[in-house]
Amino acid sequence: MPLYELRTYTLYVGKLAEAVKLYQEIAWPALQAGGFDSKLIGYFTSDVGTLNSLVHLWKFDDDADRRAHWGKLFQDDDFMSFAGQFRPLVIEQKNQLLLQAPWGPHP
Repeated sequence: MPLYELRTYTLYVGKLAEAVKLYQEIAWPALQAGGFDSKLIGYFTSDVGTLNSLVHLWKFDDDADRRAHWGKLFQDDDFMSFAGQFRPLVIEQKNQLLLQAPWGPHP
């Protein structure tokens, strides 16, 4: 059964634009170059509710696939260069693992 991971980063007020720029210029190219984007469903920013948030949703075959993905990504020098610049912008990181319901559409 597929496993979904919802990652939410709450950023310091006023830092979302800087985070978006880092993703566009460093993180996204690194994800694409390493083929890490194949598991990504999408990135989102908040518009109402909890503001200053960056959210992304990933789909994995199972937990072993998820752990292998992050393990390889965290060894990628280009992505880790991004991470070193991104982390100081983050107040809180929340990871949620989700199982798909046995009805309805699924990404």
